[in-house]
Amino acid sequence: MGEISSPASTAISAPPSPLPDSAPRTPRSPLASRLMTPIVSPMKKAITSVHGYLEEVGQFTKLDPQDAWLPITESRNGNAYYSAFHTLSSGIGVQALVLPLAFTTLGWTWGIICLLLVFIWQLYTLWLLIQLHESESGTRYSRYLRLSMAAFGEKRGKLLALFPIMYLSGGTCVILVMIGGGTLKTFFEIVCGASETCNVTRLTTVEWYLVFICAAVVLAQLPNLNSIAGVSLIGAITAVSYCTIIWVVSVIKDRPVGVSYEPVKEISDVATIFSILNSLGIIAFAFRGHNLVLEVQGTMPSTAKKPSRIPMWRGVKFAYLIIAMCLFPLAIGGYSAYGNLVRAKPIPSLLSLFTFLLFL
Repeated sequence: MGEISSPASTAISAPPSPLPDSAPRTPRSPLASRLMTPIVSPMKKAITSVHGYLEEVGQFTKLDPQDAWLPITESRNGNAYYSAFHTLSSGIGVQALVLPLAFTTLGWTWGIICLLLVFIWQLYTLWLLIQLHESESGTRYSRYLRLSMAAFGEKRGKLLALFPIMYLSGGTCVILVMIGGGTLKTFFEIVCGASETCNVTRLTTVEWYLVFICAAVVLAQLPNLNSIAGVSLIGAITAVSYCTIIWVVSVIKDRPVGVSYEPVKEISDVATIFSILNSLGIIAFAFRGHNLVLEVQGTMPSTAKKPSRIPMWRGVKFAYLIIAMCLFPLAIGGYSAYGNLVRAKPIPSLLSLFTFLLFL
């Protein structure tokens, strides 16, 4: 019996285990799998392998299930260049051509102050949207409706965001169709309309709208938002080109006779108030581009070390530097060259204003 009890006593007299305070704790973070003890459960091994795969892919954020199949955000290979192209293309439009008209009511001082304040406010709100794209829990909001529901609650968020989104989206589509169709018609008349040898059936304005819609439908067949980065680059180059041409030509050419820079006086105080509000609306309408910020950022990869807001903000800063170099000279140079004469001639459309500033 003594020989049998000897091994037992030896096992009992083994060195005691370390105190609980000094014992190494199991790491909570899945990223520290190398420090885990080799004796782990199969479930922990599976979790570790999954997180290792996520570390390689770089997707630590929680994606909306809809973003996995919606064409606009299904691709996750965006970068700062794509951000700059999309922001620049959506940030400059034909609305900028009306900026000199706002100065006829506001004058030099208030016109420049309002233009600068709206530009700063636009850049600040863009920065807010970029920061709000990813929450602390890792959820990404690539839609205004989702972001509104997360901020104000499900019911209140839908009520506050659904109608403005539908109204602004519909209004933007109508404006783009009208401007695009009208531009195609004007281009056709310039190229072929005055030629006697051009025996082509002339389309009506409505038919040109349909031509523009068909062209937009063809471009919409591209698989995702990143695939149209080249189209956005072409649009950005075109917008920067015509803005630069307009203000350069306006500054280089001689000023017309009778140029005045005094703010236009209306017939009544009520008319003056509405004219000021209209000028502020023109300035605010010239700065746009919020409608694509969340979607563009949703196409970028995001990790814990390199979140998507870093390349997105880098691209936005570059884009708005170019936008400022286009809009400020266009507004100041156009008003400096023509003054209140911008308002003296009838302006039935934005295309006529473009022709007026370019060929006056």
